[in-house]
Amino acid sequence: MRVAPSDIESFRRDGAVCLRQVLGAGDVALLRAGIDANLAHPSCRAKVASRPNDPGRFIEDFCGWQENEHYRRFIFESPLAQIAGQLMQSRTVRLYHDHMLTKEPCTRARTPWHQDQPYYNIEGRQNASFWIPVDPVSRAATLELVAGSHLGPWLMPRSFMDAQAKWFPEGHLADLPDIDAERDRHRILGWPIEPGDVVCFHMLTLHAAAGVDGTSRRRVFSVRFLGDDMVHAPRAWKTSPEFPGLAETLAAGAPMEHPLFPLLWGG
Repeated sequence: MRVAPSDIESFRRDGAVCLRQVLGAGDVALLRAGIDANLAHPSCRAKVASRPNDPGRFIEDFCGWQENEHYRRFIFESPLAQIAGQLMQSRTVRLYHDHMLTKEPCTRARTPWHQDQPYYNIEGRQNASFWIPVDPVSRAATLELVAGSHLGPWLMPRSFMDAQAKWFPEGHLADLPDIDAERDRHRILGWPIEPGDVVCFHMLTLHAAAGVDGTSRRRVFSVRFLGDDMVHAPRAWKTSPEFPGLAETLAAGAPMEHPLFPLLWGG
């Protein structure tokens, strides 16, 4: 599969691009089955990201590809790794991790504005996250991204439920601006999505998402890829997700050449 030069340029310039119908019906069915199996049997890493009084529910789970055959087949057999390599302009593509995010009907919980990379144990510029709904998503409920924000500084990662700085020490990084209070000052991207469409964004691109209405279910799978320049950056705190024992087997600054991060394309 060849990615259009205009899409590569959008990813480079904006830090995000929507690719229409790059997944076939079989890919979507495989992923939908994986998400449903995951929801029926969450892992020990799963967490509910909505409050008890929310009329819906927002559940997340992480790093399921080794246990979930549907996820594993999707990651290894779909065209996404090749697409990621072209968007990142990387000779190689490794899996970083997968992430399931499901908002049931009537979920009010917003996903607040944040960057992904500060939560992680990696450094480098060649990376790509795919946001892949298996249900239709309206513009109101879709992922929103601030164009060009991946070119700016790292911003303080905070816990979604109570806004605590659990990763970098308080004051170590600048706080996020109030995007919603000054939306007209930013170029905010967002697209209605049909199954088969994907959104790809850089791990430093600021992004957020609203809740869903009373009739919609929003099942999403995210898969994150690493390119040539990505290296291990052990932290003194628990990253999200965690990779227990990795710091003892992979040196700081080393390429991510480890069985947890299989090579999917190139090499």
